Amino acid sequence: MTELTPRKLKAGCEELARRDTALKRAYAAIGVPEWREGDASYPVLAKMIAYQQITTKAATTIWGRVEEFLGEVTPEAVLGCDQEQLRTCGLSRPKLAHLNSIAEAVVSGTLNLERVAGAEIDSAREEMLRVKGIGPWTADLFLLYAARNMDAFPAGDVGLMEAHKRLGGYDTRMTNKEFSDHAEGWRPYRGVAAHLLWGWLNAERAKNGQPPA
Repeated sequence: MTELTPRKLKAGCEELARRDTALKRAYAAIGVPEWREGDASYPVLAKMIAYQQITTKAATTIWGRVEEFLGEVTPEAVLGCDQEQLRTCGLSRPKLAHLNSIAEAVVSGTLNLERVAGAEIDSAREEMLRVKGIGPWTADLFLLYAARNMDAFPAGDVGLMEAHKRLGGYDTRMTNKEFSDHAEGWRPYRGVAAHLLWGWLNAERAKNGQPPA
């Protein structure tokens, strides 16, 4: 995996600005975006699961309760705790099941997050997707944050699609497939494109006094 450096990030932004009008506008507005980071660890992956498909405010409250209940979020703590009490933190049954299946994979060595973080994107993604509870969006987001992979791309992210629609001057958002196909033209910098779009969207939200996406 190619190491992400400020110089490479800037080069990626400049190349994307040449290829795509929407990204050119995002780059002109915010410059080189700050890269979202996280450790290649179970807590980071578990938090992504907890935050899926609910508002950031609700997810933050639920995750705070989880951390308070467990003390330290580890695979062993999740597997060894009272499951019903953990669910009362606000986790749905499917999310709780996913936290457990991922914890089991980490403990057994089936999923090695440090190995994933250092692997090429296709093999890393394949290893993650073999684990029940990890879907394409979660895998790509983990590779984007924890592995700092410049080409990892959560194509179905609504925020990315909305930002691209607005920057591109389109009347409607692309479908997931259309957006994924369009992003193929951004390789090997799709992760950089994601950060440009997120960065621009959050800058716009900040202007309106809204929390970041």
